[in-house]
Amino acid sequence: MRWTFHGERSIYRSPWLDVRLADVELPDGRRFEHHLVRVRPSAGVAAVDGLGRVLLIWRHRFIPDAWGWEIPGGRVEPGEDPAQAAAREVVEETGWRPGELRPLLDIRPSPGLTDGLHHLFLADGATLVGEPTDVEAERVEWVPLSDVPGLISRGEIVAGSTISALLYLLATAGGDAPA
Repeated sequence: MRWTFHGERSIYRSPWLDVRLADVELPDGRRFEHHLVRVRPSAGVAAVDGLGRVLLIWRHRFIPDAWGWEIPGGRVEPGEDPAQAAAREVVEETGWRPGELRPLLDIRPSPGLTDGLHHLFLADGATLVGEPTDVEAERVEWVPLSDVPGLISRGEIVAGSTISALLYLLATAGGDAPA
């Protein structure tokens, strides 16, 4: 049951997003306009040390007015490789330089509304190189992966990309499963 796509037009555009109306048709012939949001890809890193801890930031998100733990990450700039963006974001947000990055997951958090693509990487540890330069976090901590299910159930991890990366790591015994 594939939808037919007849085109789309922008109704609002900024450097962060492009809100559009798509002209689509269902297999039964019904045709209508569907809202969608086009955004640049993002990249994040689950840096895990030799003690089974992951580097997380504790931050406030104003949209849901909620605090939570997240893996560091952010937008991929035009012309930037997702792995480079992910490593840059870790340093900017935490002051730690991640070890070698390996692809972990590519996820689309809300494919019914947005084309957003989150590239998630696994790093073997990280080296402290200084203070964060992009102060988004109230705290930066190495959190035991074994604490993740409890943090999720208590609502202390709510970001979809972070949950996806950390549960995948737990399900694959630290990310050793083939990519």
